[in-house]
Amino acid sequence: MAKQFSDKCSFCGRQDEDVKILISGKTAYICDECVEQAQQVVRDEISRRYSKNENKKVATKKLTPKEIKAFLDEYVIGQDEAKKVISVAVYNHYKRLGQEKTEDDVEIEKSNILMVGRTGTGKTLIVKSIAKLLHVPFAIVDATVFTEAGYVGEDVESIITRLLQVCNYDVDAAEKGIVFIDEIDKISRKGDNPSLTRDIKEGTQQALLKLIEGTEVMVPPQGGRKHPEQKLIKVDTKNILFICGGSFDGIDKFISKRYNTSVIGFKKGKNEEVVDKENLLEYITHQDVRSFGLIPELLGRLPVLVHLDELDRAALINILTKPKNALIKQYKKLFAIEGITLDFDKDAIEFIVDKALEYKLGARGLRSICEAIVTDAMFELPSKTDVKEYIITEAYAKQKLNKSKLAKLKVA
Repeated sequence: MAKQFSDKCSFCGRQDEDVKILISGKTAYICDECVEQAQQVVRDEISRRYSKNENKKVATKKLTPKEIKAFLDEYVIGQDEAKKVISVAVYNHYKRLGQEKTEDDVEIEKSNILMVGRTGTGKTLIVKSIAKLLHVPFAIVDATVFTEAGYVGEDVESIITRLLQVCNYDVDAAEKGIVFIDEIDKISRKGDNPSLTRDIKEGTQQALLKLIEGTEVMVPPQGGRKHPEQKLIKVDTKNILFICGGSFDGIDKFISKRYNTSVIGFKKGKNEEVVDKENLLEYITHQDVRSFGLIPELLGRLPVLVHLDELDRAALINILTKPKNALIKQYKKLFAIEGITLDFDKDAIEFIVDKALEYKLGARGLRSICEAIVTDAMFELPSKTDVKEYIITEAYAKQKLNKSKLAKLKVA
């Protein structure tokens, strides 16, 4: 159709001579730039609706606790009791989301989880694996950056902002997500007894109460502090599963005190329970966590308490070699991309594990040790086209580790 000079885009108002192409319809015109923008809007909306439907579909997927644990077994070595408890809690949570309203008015409450375990025992890995299985939005936040309103730091509502950012601000998807609050022990108050002076850390715990229990919060889309005239997003947290984790260093003193024992020696009568002093976390209760410094109101909103055992030598060897994303498999894949076959001999693997136990770094320390050992090989071998196979021996591992900064670690 021939264009007249007076024709202009019905969307942006630009004249015919100001655009490349002006497409005419029966009663309106649209220019090429508005067409491109409209295409992008359509793509974003289709993507958002697809993501929304996928999240709804997967969140209500019927997975039994045994199936959830079997999936966790592929990625997490050991911690059978913790995986069983968490599998049941997650199963009940998403079963709760899928329940239909009945006449008996029985409302199932959330089973938020508190995980206690030394660093490197697999707290974060377990939660990440569950989120991967369920395909739900998942966010990890550090409790140490949060404060109550009026103090320097972030508001606790920014936890939900992180979850929204993960799912591209799809509120419906975020409201069925999982939040892992790490380092929850770092906001504990000093002791169980309330202080006469104001405790900022206790105030942070108070600020978390409603968020974890379930309430409608108004969150700033970019995180940070709220300010007047800022556009806020309303999110209902009643269906968000909160999992809190921490190492709780020193909590064994409260456990041993409750058992009328000491960390070094144990007193027990004939009829008293024999306590395993090597794994005191096995006997942890909410009472011990309260004595450590978490307020009772917060503990009441974290009904599922699970401990993670310290990893022994056999578990660390399995972590290096068995899981789908085992560390040694990752290094082999990195070298395979260069066309090099990498292998670790048995003695080298045992040496790496012994050093991780010596430095008390847990599973997380295995990567630091492996990086110190293979960095030189990763630097040199890509330049050598004649090398097709490389074996890490115990002697090579000792040589490289002794040259690294890790060798200077002082073991307590």
